[in-house]
Amino acid sequence: MAEIKFEDALKRLEEIVDTLEKGELSLDKSLKIFEQGVRLSRLCNKMLDKAEKKVEILMRDEKGELEAKPFETEGE
Repeated sequence: MAEIKFEDALKRLEEIVDTLEKGELSLDKSLKIFEQGVRLSRLCNKMLDKAEKKVEILMRDEKGELEAKPFETEGE
């Protein structure tokens, strides 16, 4: 699968789910897009895991220990 952005992969995955839920495709076509959906799901999970690891690295203190910080939104 070519390089794809997370948002694009997630959007395509949602389209696949909608298509499969309609139940209008043949079994062969349903299996084909289901396989594509599984690949996209795994890709999204991989991207999320990678992003989570980056966040953890960025949150480490001077000693290299993970430091929990409260999440604050703008205006708080």
